[in-house]
Amino acid sequence: MNEWEWQLLEDKKPVSDLRINGVEVKQGSRVRLRPRPGGDIMDIALTGKTAVIEGIEQDYEGKIHVCVVVDDDPGRDIGLMRQPGHRFFFDAEEVEPLPHGDNGGVNQVAVPRILIAGIGNIFLGDDAFGVEVARRLCTREWPPNANVRVTDFGIRGYDLAYALLDGYDTTILIDACPRGEPAGTLYVIEPDLTNLGSDNDDDRVAAVEAHSMNPLNVLRLASSMGPLKKVLLVGCEPETLGPEEGQMELSSTVQAVIDDAVKLVESIVSKILNPNEAGQVTNDFK
Repeated sequence: MNEWEWQLLEDKKPVSDLRINGVEVKQGSRVRLRPRPGGDIMDIALTGKTAVIEGIEQDYEGKIHVCVVVDDDPGRDIGLMRQPGHRFFFDAEEVEPLPHGDNGGVNQVAVPRILIAGIGNIFLGDDAFGVEVARRLCTREWPPNANVRVTDFGIRGYDLAYALLDGYDTTILIDACPRGEPAGTLYVIEPDLTNLGSDNDDDRVAAVEAHSMNPLNVLRLASSMGPLKKVLLVGCEPETLGPEEGQMELSSTVQAVIDDAVKLVESIVSKILNPNEAGQVTNDFK
């Protein structure tokens, strides 16, 4: 894809739903696959299979593609996490909407999509808090069928901004968060996505500056490109960001609360997957 084609793709608005045979479908809708004759071996293998729509995407020419995850795919969970090899793309006329309540013989339950994003610079002392917590969570075994993706974004602000627009129901940011409390204090904060402040050129620069990532600026950047869903921040009060020459280790104070931070994120995920247990979080972001 050349630069011109990429720009055309960037200018396309996200597609949240479309009508197929007079039926509105969207992410989570159930369909039966009807690939057109003359396709490849995968089309033959998938003909008649039931699937759930994982996303609706538009290419730079404006053509709509329906992305699905097949019900009886052994790697279905990998597809739900948007990993390659277990997500299949079809034209709208190649999928048949299933009647409401028809599970195609499969007991299907909508599972929230959750992104856990570690943020930080490993060369700036306690700024690596989010990176270390994400590293620990990558080895975590989540409940069966839980749709959880854990990624260390480091200081890659643009990558995080685009991930925020990737249809996740909840994004959990993990980052060092100076708020004037004793070092090692943990916070759970829900930013007000309707009041993110200005979105000017300075903010865009700050979102991708070379040595750090400001979550607020990333949220501003992402909100300028599309609507955001629920975002939570798990923060830790840093003790030190290291000397001028850098520091590739956490302070002993912050290192001591890493396990607690991992458990805190796990408890948030548990509450999202079991909403009847959900509590309140702080509704500010400074």
